[in-house]
Formats: sequence, C-alpha cells, structure tokens
Amino acid sequence: MADAFSLGFDTSAAHCAAALLQGDRVLVQRHEDMARGQAERLFPLLEELLAEAGVAWRDLSAIGCGIGPGNFTGIRISVAAARGLALSLGIPAVGVSVTEAAAHGLPRPCRVAVPSRSGEVIWQDFGPGPATRPQQGAPHQLPPGPVPLPPVMPLAEAIARIAAARRDQPDLPRPAPIYLRPADAAPARDRGPLILS
Repeated sequence: MADAFSLGFDTSAAHCAAALLQGDRVLVQRHEDMARGQAERLFPLLEELLAEAGVAWRDLSAIGCGIGPGNFTGIRISVAAARGLALSLGIPAVGVSVTEAAAHGLPRPCRVAVPSRSGEVIWQDFGPGPATRPQQGAPHQLPPGPVPLPPVMPLAEAIARIAAARRDQPDLPRPAPIYLRPADAAPARDRGPLILS
C-alpha cells in the first residue's frame, strides 16, 4: 500500500512531536517544545496535522508511538493514545523506542545517544548483530564502541516510517513503555478505604 497514511507521535521528553506520512512522503510534521501539557496538547496537534493534510482518522493505516526511554508520564501518554486509537480505528499500533527512531536510516553498526535529564544520555548500539538494550548514563562514561551519530530525520518522522514498515507483521505486540529507572513517585502508604458489599 504505497499510498497508505501512517501517523507517528512522541511525548517521551519535553516535547510533543508528530508526523503524517503518505507512503514515503512526509505530508506534515510538527515538533513543539514543552515541559508540561503534552496530554492536553497531543490530540489537538494530531487533529491539526490531519486537517492540514486533508486526511481523516479513518484514512490511517498505521500508528506509531514513542515508547521511551524518557519521561515516565510522557511515555504513558503516547502509549495510551496509540492503543486507544488503534482499538477505535481497527489499525495496528507500533511502539518504537526513541533510540531505534534516532538510529533509523543510519548505517550499521552505529551508536546513538539521545539527551536525557540531569546531563545524561540514553544510548544504544545497533548492528550488524542484534541491537543492545537502551541504557542511560553520563556521556563520558559510555563503554568503548562507535562514536554516537546524530539522527538523520526528526523523531516523529522516524517513528511513522518504522510503523509503516511493520504494520503488516503478524502478531505485532501492543506498544508498551520502556523504563530504565523506577518512577519517581512512590505508592501511597495509607491503607485504602474499606469497600462494603
């Protein structure tokens, strides 16, 4: 389906980013920096992209979303949105790590390093064999390996391209978050209320 429409989006960091593709062609893409408010901004942003391209939700054939690593809440926003859209539209949703998106289109072997909080980076090595798992650390503490390469395309565009390439794979897993560290929030210590029958 060369003319199929694929939508990719990400809220795993201090941004709200989205791209709409028709086949290999980027129709519209946006990247808005924001420290907060991704949950409120994501769907209006997606509506704006579709309206600008003259595409309806029912025209989409695949959805890609960023699954982290990154901001705990931001990852959940993208994953929940992609799962809900896939269910309501009856199309596949593809989860894509930010490191895989950053490495999309780069020659193998390669290493990518995505900025993270507190001056750290999230990095991963790719090919020619199986990819390593994403890891996080200080830039000067990375193990020996290839010099990190910059991405060749915006994050949301890479996510949409990967989603388009995988949409027909059988038994495609639902998008699931990748967390490298436990959440900053701790569960409540108070006992919950007694529920009477």
